[in-house]
Amino acid sequence: MAESIIDEILKKRGVKYDDLSLGERENLFRMVEVLNKSALTMDRWREFIKHMKEEVEKELVNEPEFNRIFIFKVDNRRQIYLKARLKNYLLLEAFLDTPQKAKEAVLQNIGGGVTKI
Repeated sequence: MAESIIDEILKKRGVKYDDLSLGERENLFRMVEVLNKSALTMDRWREFIKHMKEEVEKELVNEPEFNRIFIFKVDNRRQIYLKARLKNYLLLEAFLDTPQKAKEAVLQNIGGGVTKI
């Protein structure tokens, strides 16, 4: 039963199970376990997001900024992907912490995106 819930959650988000790190997989299973036992509280959501954020931070620290192919320096796509995931967790955390922080984060994100275009 737990696997069908996990598959459904990942499918809705467009994420593949193989894309998740070991820590994210463990956290996902903990979330499903909590769901099976009782309803999720805001504190539990904060805890899950904190753990997911920490897992991405650990991976990001160990990932080089650039890959070298012969004499060329190429952006490391994995690092870019990890930064995007970390930013998503930071935004989720901001939404849960306070509405004001969430509003500031979204406005800053939108403003940052506009200046880059």
